[in-house]
Amino acid sequence: MTTSTSQNTHETDTANNASCTTISTILTLAIPTFGQLIAEPAFVLIDTAIVGHIGGQALAGLSVGSTIVLTVVGLCVFLAYSTTSQVGRLLGAGKRREGLEAGVDGLWLAGIIGVVVSVALFVIARPLCMAMGAQGSVLHNAVDYVRAVVFGIPGMLLVYAANGIFRGLQKVRITLVAATLGAILNTLLDLLFILGFGWGVFGSGVATLISQWFMAVLLIVPAMLWTRAEGARLRPRLSGVLNSAGDGAVLFLRTLALRACLVANVVLATHMGVEVLAAYQVVNSSWNFVLNMLDAIGIAGQTLVAAQIGARQEDEAMRLTRIAGRAGLCGGTVIGIGLMIAGWCASPLFSQSIEIQHLLTVGMVVVGVTLPLAGWMWAVDGILIGAGDYRYLALTCTATAAIYVPCLAAIGWICDAMQASSALRMALLWLAVNLLFVGLRAIFNGSRIGTSTWLHIAH
Repeated sequence: MTTSTSQNTHETDTANNASCTTISTILTLAIPTFGQLIAEPAFVLIDTAIVGHIGGQALAGLSVGSTIVLTVVGLCVFLAYSTTSQVGRLLGAGKRREGLEAGVDGLWLAGIIGVVVSVALFVIARPLCMAMGAQGSVLHNAVDYVRAVVFGIPGMLLVYAANGIFRGLQKVRITLVAATLGAILNTLLDLLFILGFGWGVFGSGVATLISQWFMAVLLIVPAMLWTRAEGARLRPRLSGVLNSAGDGAVLFLRTLALRACLVANVVLATHMGVEVLAAYQVVNSSWNFVLNMLDAIGIAGQTLVAAQIGARQEDEAMRLTRIAGRAGLCGGTVIGIGLMIAGWCASPLFSQSIEIQHLLTVGMVVVGVTLPLAGWMWAVDGILIGAGDYRYLALTCTATAAIYVPCLAAIGWICDAMQASSALRMALLWLAVNLLFVGLRAIFNGSRIGTSTWLHIAH
């Protein structure tokens, strides 16, 4: 009996140690990944802080121009996701050379997309800014920014694809170094071009363009050196590029469906009044920031699970999935508590209006309470991407949008019929985001990982 008990205790301790080691590995991958994920938003934040010293018209123009650029770059984030999962699965299968070649194909695809998008945006910059409501000097500044920064987009997309290679290789520290050095360079160039040379918003765009290409070179050179050292090809393979494009197209549809939901949030917030819209902007910015933390956990889990799927270690892949889900849940809980504290204590930093401060607190508390669900869902979502289950994700995200957008419209109608207070409108809006938008995706993703189907998609 004593021997049996000791054996069980030993097995339990071994399992616990394995779980702790896995969580440590997830954090080791997640923290540098978070630094890379916020690179582009950090560039815009730096630009905003410095351009704000020029005047309101310049800042408004930057707001319009940066929104366009961030939307385009955000829609192309599939380059990092698809490259990460492909490289991770092939490396896990012991096909190191093929994995690196898949990463190279992703780089070529990123370059092609970047050039096409840049030329198109440069041509339609003015009508696009006008469509967003920019006029007069605001329009002039917005167009200047877009046309200055637009040819840095290929660099940033190459960064996304290169990061996919490094995540697949589980060498993510270099991505954090690149993001940090890029932010420092962007700040110095902003000060030089905007305040020193007096180039205004145009100088802001040039600074970002240079910083984007600086990061791209910093990541592509070691990626190419490692690839050559493994005897892998650097030339583009049409079949590989088309394969990456096929995966990317499905992920693009997924992202497009999710973006439609986020745009619908803004439309409803606008309909609910100026105070709700102002408070929504602050809460939404905070929500997006913390989602990058949760996304970093998801990408770390994606990397580990993709490698096990490639090695056909399905039991280990399932074990890692459960651990990554718990890590996301715990991360969401801790971050959610921080958001609630910020909502109570830091709201005066964002607005002098007592009404907006109150709405801010309401929104932050609702997000904080429901963030553990988002943490779990984001972790599982990243793992399904790593497994190559793109079509299922595209289908379920489209279904989510089809359900969510009409529900938002119904919430707006009910609030108007009830003549609901601004606080109730704010609470209902963020409950919809976190329980309906996130909740539907959690149900779909939870149903999927409860089966073994997703483990065989990539084989």
